[in-house]
Amino acid sequence: MGGQLVQLLLGLLLVIGLIFLLAWLMRRVQQIVPRGGQVIKVVATQALGPRDRLVLVQVGVEQVLLGLTPGNITSLHVLKEPVHLPDAEPASSEFAQRLMELLGKDQKDKS
Repeated sequence: MGGQLVQLLLGLLLVIGLIFLLAWLMRRVQQIVPRGGQVIKVVATQALGPRDRLVLVQVGVEQVLLGLTPGNITSLHVLKEPVHLPDAEPASSEFAQRLMELLGKDQKDKS
C-alpha cells in the first residue's frame, strides 16, 4: 500500500513538473518568434455564448469588429478611431501565476 502511494505521488510530481517545463518552453518559443511582421492582430475577444463571440481585429491601422458564429463570420463595424487597450499579460502567464498562487497556498497550509 505504501509503495503504491509513493508511486502515485512520484507520478503526480512528474506530471506537474512536465506542465511547468512545457509552460517555460512555450514562453521561450514565443520570445524567439518575431511578431513585428504580423499584419493581422486580434486586439480583444468577448464570448457571447458557448459558440458565439465578438472579435476586435486590427489590420494595419484599421480595426474591425467581427461577429463569429460556428458557420459564419460577419463584419459588424469598422471603427473610425482605433481602440487602445492597456497592455495585459498573456493568458498563459495568468494561468501560470494562478497555478503558482494555488501551489503556494497549499505549501503554506502544510507548514
